[in-house]
Amino acid sequence: MSEAYTWLCEKIQHHLDVIYQGVDIPQSSEELSKSLITTMRLDGVCDKQIPVPHQNHWSEKDIILITYGDSIESEMQTPLVTLHQFLNNHVKDTINGVHILPFFPYSSDDGFAVIDYSSVNESLGNWLDIKSISSNYRLMSDLVINHCSSRSAWFDNFIKGEGPGSDFFFTVDEDYDTSNVVRPRTSELLRETKTENGTKKVWCTFSHDQVDFDFQNPKVLSAFVEIIRQYLDHGVRIFRLDAVAFLWKKSGSTCINLEKTHEVIRLLRTLIEYAQNDCIIITETNIPNRENLTYFGNANEAHAVYNFSLPPLLVNTLVTGDCTYLKNWLMSMPPAQNGTTYFNFIASHDGIGLRPAEGLLEENEINTLVNTMQSFGGMVSWRTLPGGKQKPYEINIALFDALKGTTKGPDNLGMERFICAHEIMFALEGIPGLYVHSLLATGNDYERVTNTSQNRSINRKRWDMSELEDQLNNKDSQHAIALKRMNHLLSIRINQKAFHPNATQFTLQLGAKLFGFWRQSIDRRQSIFCISNITDTDQTVVMSDINLIGTDCWWDLITGNEVILDHSDFVLSPYQTVWISNTRSM
Repeated sequence: MSEAYTWLCEKIQHHLDVIYQGVDIPQSSEELSKSLITTMRLDGVCDKQIPVPHQNHWSEKDIILITYGDSIESEMQTPLVTLHQFLNNHVKDTINGVHILPFFPYSSDDGFAVIDYSSVNESLGNWLDIKSISSNYRLMSDLVINHCSSRSAWFDNFIKGEGPGSDFFFTVDEDYDTSNVVRPRTSELLRETKTENGTKKVWCTFSHDQVDFDFQNPKVLSAFVEIIRQYLDHGVRIFRLDAVAFLWKKSGSTCINLEKTHEVIRLLRTLIEYAQNDCIIITETNIPNRENLTYFGNANEAHAVYNFSLPPLLVNTLVTGDCTYLKNWLMSMPPAQNGTTYFNFIASHDGIGLRPAEGLLEENEINTLVNTMQSFGGMVSWRTLPGGKQKPYEINIALFDALKGTTKGPDNLGMERFICAHEIMFALEGIPGLYVHSLLATGNDYERVTNTSQNRSINRKRWDMSELEDQLNNKDSQHAIALKRMNHLLSIRINQKAFHPNATQFTLQLGAKLFGFWRQSIDRRQSIFCISNITDTDQTVVMSDINLIGTDCWWDLITGNEVILDHSDFVLSPYQTVWISNTRSM
């Protein structure tokens, strides 16, 4: 074997030694290391695809659209074909990536209770459709790694006590201490299940249909490495590790963010980047901000982390007209080192998480935010604390309705407030993730909530393609207006070097009513001052506060207008944003 193979084998073996320290496993870490290398087909290529440390596999041109495979449907074709058609018709010039939420057979949670990881849900399409989309767009897929469906073949075999999966699931006995377990749901943690080997208490972090894997069994790790290899073969280039923070369990602990969980991520990164160097891993960890940042590791875990604190802080800013909390958070965020970046979003298939706001918003601010969102038709999902007390976990509401007014009530500035939120998000350090229902300004879907009895369904509308096209052809509809304005903003963003995900960012001090930050390109040739009026009244920007260099010419990239430096100040209308740059594009 080559020196590269030996080195890789030893590196993986080190990961495994950390993961399984204190665990009795049936084979040596050396044997398991070689097996994983073979599964990933790295035996003959590990000396040709050596990863370069701290390499950025992204640029200012990377925008990810987040969508279900059937968010847009047509009677004439399968949903994945319809999705591909929609992408090509409406966003091909501005969006180059797509996150298709779990597209596998499932039993609940709109895809996150996976029945079969190796198949595409027949109601959506097939692997050829996935491969076709991945040939035109950078494809992001969920790796639902913490749990699977209780209706899966693996869990059936667990109940029977034989076959693949029979020993894949985490169970506990009476002596196991669960008193400190942190979880995001109110259901009972343990599910009693009758099996051929007696009644077992199966761990269920999320629901009793979502049964947790036992990663103390290396067969589980091996099975997921096989799954990763299959997804790579079908064009997946971004892996979203769903609910990964809960992966490892230990009696008496919180069973979240444990060190062995981090080591599993390091191992998967090693395998993935040797198999496909330009692949990236994103961790989905809906937890307090400080804990979330630990998933960068030392640029050896996630390439990107979800910026979960951004949605609650930005929505709070826009409904209160005060950016103090958002500004303080932004100033505290460390610049992502090369090889890592933030994944920014302000809406998703889930709700506005409140745990990431812990320690950032005062409790009275969170209560006001929750009450305001409920007054706009939103709902609240809860979690159970140790001791049985319940606490708001997330707000369930479509972003367009979340921004329909302020704490004073609804007003006629909803669209401007909604666009302002995206103007801020598109300009921040990191890669933007744009939810399809934000792209289209879709409102709350109460009918779907009634049909599913799930709060999260409020922001998971399924559009009929012909109905959607009628709306988009009506230039006065909120959907057409939003799509046009989003595409305009993105067409600007993707041509600015200062909007590279790792370009320099500094927070501007402009008071509580103006939110601003400065971006500078890596080569220092371009500067952009991003300033937003986050209130419902006119606000004045004092020119001296942003210190534009008088020898340069400056333009507002959004309007295309030149900024006249001999004026001492200028006025921003309610929720207006300017991107003031010393170049029109780079």
